[in-house]
Amino acid sequence: VQLQASGGGLVQAGGSLRLSCVASGSFRSINAMSWYRRPQGSQREFVARVNGDGSTNFSDSVKGRFTVFRDVAKNTVYLLMNSLKPEDTAVYYCNADGWSDRGYFPNAWGLGTQVTVSS
Repeated sequence: VQLQASGGGLVQAGGSLRLSCVASGSFRSINAMSWYRRPQGSQREFVARVNGDGSTNFSDSVKGRFTVFRDVAKNTVYLLMNSLKPEDTAVYYCNADGWSDRGYFPNAWGLGTQVTVSS
């Protein structure tokens, strides 16, 4: 499975961005789709997830500001980021787990998209 994230860019503090991530390739089904981010000089951290049952999880740092949702038919997950802060600046990565003809795959990663929030 391949994951292609898009929608990153430069935005002022307080602004909004919407990230998209499309899953493609050979797979039977996808369970959860998640977003992670890696600020420069820091480790990758969890941001948000849409689980297979449609429930969502958020990190405390983005709760109340970010929304995550998916279009199952399009194998796409979206991250709507509102009230952005400079500390949200990072490369954002899409992650998914699911099943292919080879069995369960626990972690598929996309290349990431840069989000920069100016103060």
